[in-house]
Amino acid sequence: MTRSTQQSVRETFEAALGVIRQASVGILTLLDIKVAEGKDPQWFSQQLEQARLNAGSWAMVGRKLNLDDVEMSRFTLRLRHLQQVAPQYESGQPVSQNQLFAALRFVACLERLRENQPKLDYSTELPVTNEAAQQQALQQLRALELTLKGLVTQAWPDQQQLINHLKQRTGADKVRRWLKLGKQGDVLSGMLFSELALLVIDKKEYAQHYERIFNSADSLTLFVEPRKTLQTFLDDIRVIRNAAVQQQPLTTVQMTTLDAFCSAIAGPVQEAFAKGRVNVNPQALMALETAKLSAFFDDAAQKNRAVGGDIFDLRDTIERPGAQRQDIQRDPRQLAATVLWGVTGVAFIAVALGALYLASDQVNPPQTAQSVNQAASESADAPIPVQINETPRDKLSRRGIRWDESHFRAAIDRNEADVVQLFLDGGMSWQVAWTEQALAARQDEALSLLLRHRAQMNEVKPCRRMIATMGHALAQGDVFTPMRKQFLKSFCVTPGVIKRQKYDLDQAVLREQANPGAQTKKWAAIQRAIYQEIKSGA
Repeated sequence: MTRSTQQSVRETFEAALGVIRQASVGILTLLDIKVAEGKDPQWFSQQLEQARLNAGSWAMVGRKLNLDDVEMSRFTLRLRHLQQVAPQYESGQPVSQNQLFAALRFVACLERLRENQPKLDYSTELPVTNEAAQQQALQQLRALELTLKGLVTQAWPDQQQLINHLKQRTGADKVRRWLKLGKQGDVLSGMLFSELALLVIDKKEYAQHYERIFNSADSLTLFVEPRKTLQTFLDDIRVIRNAAVQQQPLTTVQMTTLDAFCSAIAGPVQEAFAKGRVNVNPQALMALETAKLSAFFDDAAQKNRAVGGDIFDLRDTIERPGAQRQDIQRDPRQLAATVLWGVTGVAFIAVALGALYLASDQVNPPQTAQSVNQAASESADAPIPVQINETPRDKLSRRGIRWDESHFRAAIDRNEADVVQLFLDGGMSWQVAWTEQALAARQDEALSLLLRHRAQMNEVKPCRRMIATMGHALAQGDVFTPMRKQFLKSFCVTPGVIKRQKYDLDQAVLREQANPGAQTKKWAAIQRAIYQEIKSGA
């Protein structure tokens, strides 16, 4: 898991840009936009926006590309992110790790797009110099999993205490499954990769046990928060690992991405091991005999088959075990209320239709057979009218949009206000955490709709994460927009939050006094601006 040199990073980045240029020509041609040659990601993003305008919506673009709403959102967001970290590039310029990471993640999207749409035939091959790259990739996957397992074991050295902790955080049912699938006396060995990774990137677990290892890592700065970057990398690795577990040969994109991400994750752990802060040595975990490596993946395949595969995205936090039971308890009451209102509505409609029928008989004489046939022939080719009593969920379904959180979040990310409005009108709840991309992109139309439906916001304690994310964004040059201020005033004007922010401001001022410099001065100014904003709304 050695870090790439600047030359190899630049060569890989330029190869990725070459793939993107080639792919953009085929994609735009499929979208009825004729271009002679592909250019930089910013140009590609502009052309896609034109395709959206021509088609009428991103959903129509997605249909041509055989991408559903979530996949289309992922595609556009990764392209936008690449455009932000690498707006312009000339051959031979220095390339940062973050630029390489963003390029590789978008090329992975292009690879999945080509699999979904047979009409696209561009190549996504990247140069791989290591002849034993497949074997090395399998070793990296194993070493990374054992690294995560070692970190959790160090945080919870007593197996019984770990089991009790897991029962409290995840529920007894999951723990029983892990104990059944795993080796005796080792609950972690029964977990899927995503379940093990969640024990590290969960907000509470990360803050208590792993923040000191990863927060200062230069390799985990692709997003504002190192924990979010770690979560993103691990989720991308989960997809690659699934292919390896199914004994599929990894593509050059997958192997290159895996090598880059594993180095970024293992680097901070290796540094902490060298300083004696952890007892996990990622380099030592890379050495393994072929037979043992095969046995490792056979065991992983068996676990995946037992539970139907590691198919779910890596979540932000561990789901509370009581949340599902509470939803189940609420369902009967909700069902009874729905049935009652439904019966009342049907009765009302029946009475209204009867009255209209009687009235129409008195006003209009009966039609002759000729007039009836004429009316039928005139309406045969007429479009089917939309149902008058169509619910917001019905309208979304008619547009091919499923009623779930992922499609709601995708609509927020893409600033599709009409879709966001339908979700909100249908009663979908939302969380402040879903607005990070929209706030950064200044998508005020969708954000304003969310604020008008703030009663449907159900995130328990959104302020600590929102203030931290906003502070880091401002530190990287983002603007303290009126919408950001409005979100702070809407959800963070409470005595506890104001007190904590005053403490953070005082600490930032002390660091500025102890170590005067541009960075400490800037950070103190940011903390002061946030404090003044929420204080003024009290």
